[in-house]
Amino acid sequence: MKHFETLIQLQDHFASEQVCRDHLAALRWGADGIPCCPFCGVVGAYSIEKGKRFKCKDKGCAKKFSVTVGTVFENTKLPLRVWFAAIYLACNSSKGVSSLQLSRNLGITQKTGWFLLCRIREMLIERTPTLLHGVVEADETYIGGAETNKHAVKRTEGMYGGKGKAPVLGILERDGRVVVKPIENSKRATIQPIVRQHVAIGSVLSTDEHTGYKGMRKTYSHITVNHHTGEYVKGNAHTNGIENFWSLMKRGINGIYHQVSPKHLHRYCDEYAYRFNNRLARQEDKFNTAVFQADGRRLTYRLLIGKDKVSCP
Repeated sequence: MKHFETLIQLQDHFASEQVCRDHLAALRWGADGIPCCPFCGVVGAYSIEKGKRFKCKDKGCAKKFSVTVGTVFENTKLPLRVWFAAIYLACNSSKGVSSLQLSRNLGITQKTGWFLLCRIREMLIERTPTLLHGVVEADETYIGGAETNKHAVKRTEGMYGGKGKAPVLGILERDGRVVVKPIENSKRATIQPIVRQHVAIGSVLSTDEHTGYKGMRKTYSHITVNHHTGEYVKGNAHTNGIENFWSLMKRGINGIYHQVSPKHLHRYCDEYAYRFNNRLARQEDKFNTAVFQADGRRLTYRLLIGKDKVSCP
């Protein structure tokens, strides 16, 4: 495959829609590009319409499809060249790219840019995450504006600290990957099942003294620091790694997106986790991984805005 480490190189390479389709086919179906029918799963199809579409070779199916059918690109009105540029920017901008910026860069409307970014975030979800091992840090934070920053008429009486904000749990393997999940609350019954789902048994779990982590010594070697007394490092116990991630994520949300609704918070968590987990990869690899993960993922506008009854993942 062609190597590209800059946006200009990407645009030069993907100069036509056919080149984009061929690249997607190679990532989706392998280097030989033999199509797999998205309807019946049979490998092999006839090329029709000058290579733009295929027809399943199974006589019982015989359905026609393109390389985008069964992917997040299905039924899109945008050229794949626009998609690829947006994916490249979203994957390689350390703090993210806003829909308004995307609209200016790609010549699309802000609404289209927002829908495009939401579908790209769908591609960045890690569907089969590996368990975190070794020394693992866990911490929770709260996303949302402070009451003191609101106009006096919009402030809610009694709201302070994390009240009125959306709680998010972060689990970080030191020098490794991170898992970020919005949670309903920071209670033990909410936090501990998520930790057990993502952290290998027997690992060293480093947290603060929050009561939500009490009782985890039965599963992990649990070490803690007490932030309330000004203790931030005690031997191997600290949460500096996950707190650094919170700092990066919050600077991105505040500086790029400005605000995030709780309804779509999980999408932004997936976006920041993807970039962090691929921070050492080359820019072209971040792009190709995202395009590869487009297979089997659909997000319609009705589902996105909540008009369909099917719940968002």
